[in-house]
Amino acid sequence: MLGPVAWRTPPRDYGPWEQVTGLLADGLVAAGVDVTLFATLDSITTARLDGVCRQGYADDVSTDGRVAEAMHVSYAFARSGTFDIVHNHLDWLPLAFADHCRAPLLTTVHGFSSPRILPAYRAARSSYVSISDADRSSDLDYVATVYHGVDVDGLTFAPSGGPGLVSFGRVHPDKGTHTAIEIARRAGRTLTICGVVQDERYFAEQVEPHIDGVQVVFLGAVGPRRRSEVLGRAAALLHPIDFNEPFGLSVVESMVCGTPVVAYRRGSMPEVVDEGVTGYLVSSVDEAVAAVGALRKIDRAGCRAHAGRRFGANRMVTDYLAVYEGLIGGHGV
Repeated sequence: MLGPVAWRTPPRDYGPWEQVTGLLADGLVAAGVDVTLFATLDSITTARLDGVCRQGYADDVSTDGRVAEAMHVSYAFARSGTFDIVHNHLDWLPLAFADHCRAPLLTTVHGFSSPRILPAYRAARSSYVSISDADRSSDLDYVATVYHGVDVDGLTFAPSGGPGLVSFGRVHPDKGTHTAIEIARRAGRTLTICGVVQDERYFAEQVEPHIDGVQVVFLGAVGPRRRSEVLGRAAALLHPIDFNEPFGLSVVESMVCGTPVVAYRRGSMPEVVDEGVTGYLVSSVDEAVAAVGALRKIDRAGCRAHAGRRFGANRMVTDYLAVYEGLIGGHGV
């Protein structure tokens, strides 16, 4: 399992790729699979841990991320001949060196940061898994779509929720944090914003002026231990995205806590949100405000049960095992 090395696996706060990679590695071990996880050496896993990076480069100002990732990939591929399959969760860089991988290579595409990285995908000797049908590129062939899984037992069910709303994820125009503020204001609800600030100017100009500690509260990055608390006490998660969301881990985590989602109908959202069961799909601020007014119609216990069945970690593990078996049985790619 070739994991990312920006942060520890699993992450202390932000790090969705690290979160999924760690959960999958541990789930495979629980299923009886012999797994070596290449990640930062401070990672916590039930798999065999290996690597060359002491800690995530995002936590170490003395480390150049490009150098750390290159050394990480080089080390893992040098050992690749000892494995039945190498599962890449590290974006395009390993694909540039795919010819040096001496085992079948599978890459989970966690989203395309830019169309400019597609040449690395097109040229590589790798099989691909998409995390939603919406996030597929017409330039690539895929062996499967495998939705991310979450630790259902680690996300506490909140049967009652609360009156307030929550925006959970990186603070960036793509995520529509400013739109969430507008929806909450027009709906007459408080809003709690959680996430790392990825666009400082956007935060300063369009988000921070609205933060008053009462109607709009900003908590910053919220680690795994507080996710259930923050998501569970909300009436709904607002997800008014301004881009085509590849998957949306916070959306699934919210639904598993029993908190429905009001999301813009873009990217993967029609695949992830089940209308009237785990939330509502909308296309404008007006529709979002109306959806907030209809939240009482959604059964929170039913929301959790449905999301747990669709997005539990065990389902993700089962899906990937089927992919591995198909590739190994077919003698690789």
